[in-house]
Amino acid sequence: MTNKVTTHWKGNSQFESDNPSGKTLLIDTSEEHGGHNSGLRPKALMLSALAGCSGLDVVSVLDKMKVKISDFRMDTYGELTEEHPKYYHTVTVEYHFYGEDLNEKKIKKAVDLSIEKYCGVMEMFRKFANVKTSIHYHNK
Repeated sequence: MTNKVTTHWKGNSQFESDNPSGKTLLIDTSEEHGGHNSGLRPKALMLSALAGCSGLDVVSVLDKMKVKISDFRMDTYGELTEEHPKYYHTVTVEYHFYGEDLNEKKIKKAVDLSIEKYCGVMEMFRKFANVKTSIHYHNK
């Protein structure tokens, strides 16, 4: 299967990129690098793709397990190399779950399935970065 994304220059440092869903997003850079700070930055988008991929897995598995949570977020950090081309050498994904009487065992299983089996973006990241993960439970 091949995914196709079209990215179209909009002038200055702005690009509009589509998605197979038909949705678009704006890519730009900081003012110090000649942009207008009006869009998402490419390297940060990679972290969003990683969290989004894993998050979709986790909520799908939790739904199948009938596990209830009131909220869920992921904080994703990427540490760049010093030299060009700069890329993420270390990436950390923190999974934060909120709710009453959280089923930590099932939540851990859902996260582990994403990390170890389902998340293709995480597998791609492993080709160039040390990927670290942690789970944090916030019982109300």
